[in-house]
Amino acid sequence: MLVGICGSICSGKKTVAQYLVEHHGFKHLYLQSSASVSDQDATGETSPSPDSGNAAFAGVTTTNGTSPSSHVFTTAEDLLDFVTRRWRSRFVTTDIPTEKVLDVFIRRPFFLLISIDAPLTVRWRRFQQRSKQPEQSVISLEEFVTQNDLHLYDPHTGLQPLISRATVRLLNTSSSLAHLYATLGKLDIPNPDRMRPGWDTYFMALASLAAQRSNCMKRRVGCVLVGRERRVISTGYNGTPRGLRNCAEGGCPRCNEGSSSGVGLATCLCIHAEENALLEAGRERIREGSVLYCDTCPCLTCSIKICQVGIAEVVYAHGYSMDTETAEVFRQAGVKLRQFIPPPNGLIHLEKMELY
Repeated sequence: MLVGICGSICSGKKTVAQYLVEHHGFKHLYLQSSASVSDQDATGETSPSPDSGNAAFAGVTTTNGTSPSSHVFTTAEDLLDFVTRRWRSRFVTTDIPTEKVLDVFIRRPFFLLISIDAPLTVRWRRFQQRSKQPEQSVISLEEFVTQNDLHLYDPHTGLQPLISRATVRLLNTSSSLAHLYATLGKLDIPNPDRMRPGWDTYFMALASLAAQRSNCMKRRVGCVLVGRERRVISTGYNGTPRGLRNCAEGGCPRCNEGSSSGVGLATCLCIHAEENALLEAGRERIREGSVLYCDTCPCLTCSIKICQVGIAEVVYAHGYSMDTETAEVFRQAGVKLRQFIPPPNGLIHLEKMELY
């Protein structure tokens, strides 16, 4: 696998890369032509980039005893070819200077892009720590802000477009290396499900996509019914029946009155996502061993219908007010019920993660 890391100045890009090297057996790869600026980690230390002619790397060896020069590549294509021949190994790079380079890497199914950011004042304090070193020049906060804006928002070289395309976006406010490493340990960054979704992730994503078609004013719910050999039998989402005015347009008075969860269900005109999926499939298409994926745990009414048609397993993402009753119905009927919790993606505030 290849993990690419991008981010703002002093956000901790190279520190996260070093964490992957030290704790997960990654090798750091570099682009010789990359004009990347030395990053700043949570403790104020810097990690220079091993471009050709960089005296800081003279005589230095990596943790596996090889020279850094053996992991420096002239072009993104060369780096990608190197990883492709060894894709079962683990590699990381912080040299993604443009979207053009990112487009090269993102072709492969083993690539994951992570972005790192932190509040401007936090990154400024980290920069000040680095400025205390003799070889570093001291600049004002205004100058730092100007450099930061160019780094992120320059129309030709700004990295904000890369950051916006990251699968995992880390907010690194850690004040110590120990805390940062502890929170990263909880993230399970090398989880392969992030790059090539497992079946649970895949079918739940389809259920979530189906939910976007919902016209119910109360809650968006999507469902996917899967048969043997992981073949999709049908999909469904909640809303008013065919021929009736959409719930979002006033078609269901109960939903539009804002009744609380579980109240007035007998007057609701909306068909649930699970019901729509079952109706679409028909009893004759539902075979032994079928699995129902739903982004919300089925209600009691849907659960008895699921039992009746012979569904073997129900996988859900989010809880509902009737979870306990639904679980008891499934237990009696011999239907397996389990909650799917994917690895965290999107924006993750490391400071808020539970360490233990």
